[in-house]
Amino acid sequence: MTATTGDWKPTACILCECNCGLEVELGGDDGRHLVRLRGDKRHPSSQGYACEKPHRLDLYQHGRDRLTSPLRRRPDGTFEAIDWDTAIREVAARLAAVRDHHGGEAIFYYGGGGQGNHFPGAYATATRRTLGSRYHSSALAQEKTGEFWIADRMMGGGTRADFEHCDVALFLGKNPWHSHSIPRARVTLKSIAADPARTLIVIDPRRTETAELADLHLAVRPGTDAHLLAAILAVIIEDGLIDRAFLAAHAHAAEVEQVVAALGAVPIAAACAVAGVDEALVRRTAHVIGTARAFASFEDLGVQMNRDSTLVSYLHRLLVFLTGSLGKPGTHYAPTTLVDVANGSSTKVSPVAGARIVGGLVPCNVIAEEILTDHPKRYRAMIVEAANPAHSLADSKRMREALGALDTLVVIDVAMSETARLAHYVLPAASQFEKAEATFFNFEYPRNHFHLRRRLFAPPPGPLPEAEIHARLAEALGAVTEADLAPLRAAAGAGRMAYAQAVLARVMSDRRLAGQAPVILYRTMELPDELREGAVVLGIALRAALEHGPSLARAGFTGSPLEAAIGLFEAILAGASGVVFAVDEWAGAAPYIRTPDRKLRLALPDLLDELARVVRDGAAAHDEAYPFVLAAGERRSFTANTIIRDPAWRKKDAGGALRIHPLDAAALGVAAGQPVRLTTRRDSLVVAIELTDTMQRGHVALPNGLGVGYPTGDGDGTTGVAPNELTACEDRDPFVGTPWHKHVPARVERV
Repeated sequence: MTATTGDWKPTACILCECNCGLEVELGGDDGRHLVRLRGDKRHPSSQGYACEKPHRLDLYQHGRDRLTSPLRRRPDGTFEAIDWDTAIREVAARLAAVRDHHGGEAIFYYGGGGQGNHFPGAYATATRRTLGSRYHSSALAQEKTGEFWIADRMMGGGTRADFEHCDVALFLGKNPWHSHSIPRARVTLKSIAADPARTLIVIDPRRTETAELADLHLAVRPGTDAHLLAAILAVIIEDGLIDRAFLAAHAHAAEVEQVVAALGAVPIAAACAVAGVDEALVRRTAHVIGTARAFASFEDLGVQMNRDSTLVSYLHRLLVFLTGSLGKPGTHYAPTTLVDVANGSSTKVSPVAGARIVGGLVPCNVIAEEILTDHPKRYRAMIVEAANPAHSLADSKRMREALGALDTLVVIDVAMSETARLAHYVLPAASQFEKAEATFFNFEYPRNHFHLRRRLFAPPPGPLPEAEIHARLAEALGAVTEADLAPLRAAAGAGRMAYAQAVLARVMSDRRLAGQAPVILYRTMELPDELREGAVVLGIALRAALEHGPSLARAGFTGSPLEAAIGLFEAILAGASGVVFAVDEWAGAAPYIRTPDRKLRLALPDLLDELARVVRDGAAAHDEAYPFVLAAGERRSFTANTIIRDPAWRKKDAGGALRIHPLDAAALGVAAGQPVRLTTRRDSLVVAIELTDTMQRGHVALPNGLGVGYPTGDGDGTTGVAPNELTACEDRDPFVGTPWHKHVPARVERV
């Protein structure tokens, strides 16, 4: 029997953006195993809810490919272990040399986030500012930048939706049964589905687990979501279902009429035919939405990694605004957040490809192009942190070529990932349970929470928390000296107020030191070991108190901005299961509209032109050589990116089968479990099939999170197919560059 401590410790799941609160019981011979897990009833958001996935988190903590020492690549491509002093000195020197010869803009940063692993991004800002690194990206640029850009242009910021109190819920290209993204997803879905006064609508090519619960499932033909949304909006216009009073108060009349005219010109029957959805069902759906008391909706990767993705985001937002579904319970809202992760501003382009940068994020599909060139402003060095672009970005072969062409590649990670194997230096990081951590995906309303998770145990010998790694790099680069730190260490001994005042006076007023604020807080604040990496939260709390004072005050954090910030910081430190930091009030749409004149921008000329083009041109041309559409990366019961690399965690579909309709399999002459050859314009791989009538004919899907190398008894093995071996960089949205992973032309053949 496995020995346990008998003591349940609070932490959180790290497998999706919800980061549900967990309690874990440690055990095993060394007391470092996560033996039992359960939902934490004290967590403000999840309230004891947890799905099946976190019960396998011990496999993440004890992966056999765990990094335990800094590594340096030898000339022959193998690695040798080196000590930390050597690693920091050499990495700092290599990066400084790139900066000095080519400018800091030649140093590209990728990562700094991940599900529940957000402090690396905060501390990395100190290293990046020291080096003058301007360009960066993350997984958000593969998914959300189209939505962010549209929301910023139309209302000055993004929104979420209140599914707990809506009477009509729409999920667009999303299966929250597995992908979650809303609190207590399965409880909420069951509640909506069981209530005859509420309607659940799903737009998805596949009959997903969420679609099985739905009152209305619009099984759209893959890649034609823009046509379907245009048809729904056209019916709403035709039947007079728009909220004229809301629009009169919050939009320009001329823009309303321009949009009404554009949507009124959509041929409804033809658009429904392109989308493959019965017109009567489309009209019924439009009426349900247009007459809803409270309409809540959510778009996700099924459309955001698909054709016409930015146009779909625009049409989706028109659906919200034209029905007045903003600013009242059960509709859409703009949450008070500690960190603006949904920034949609766009003021610059990438140096080589000239690609639009949204929220500071370079489109992932142009990164290889930015490197594999003789352009003088190409990226020459990369820091990759808590990410695996060699596996997770489109066109893996080309991405590997690009990473191999860099002068310097530094990877900071927990495991020996596919990207780490290409690096010049690999720096081992503490796991998410060996340091204090948090998530900045906090979107609840009207009560929003933040959870600073205490470490469960110290790192083993070798790995360091990213905060420590960046502090050492900053010191090696001469950005922070003992003379800078000493006065603040002295102030820390005089109490939190004296310390915060010293930070404001000495750090924030000095441009050089302000750039190093995360490292300075980490090095000088007095915190217990299990919370030490949370030092950076003081700076976040100070900014929140200045920007969101009334919301914090309603949550109990009052006084001057400095007093409110310190009160919030102390509550975050004490709140082992999380703390409510903001309380807001439903006060209509006006507070959420942050455009210069406080009016919605409904008529975006470039998107209206795109709508006219898409409607005119119809569906994308069919290529007889590639008659199937592949969804390259589907969330299933036991997939979660590659956070857990050990294939033993999967209790279902261990090999990651290709899902295909039974009639398609019969036409190919193959049976369940048999292998087929899956070919795209980029590559050809063999994979076993799973027969399911939840797929449309001509539509196939591979799961995400497979195809990573993992040590086995016989060496290094790979389970399943890596979807991005089959995707191409050039298949991307023309506006913001998000990839078309959910619409890859493919051929399926019997082996």
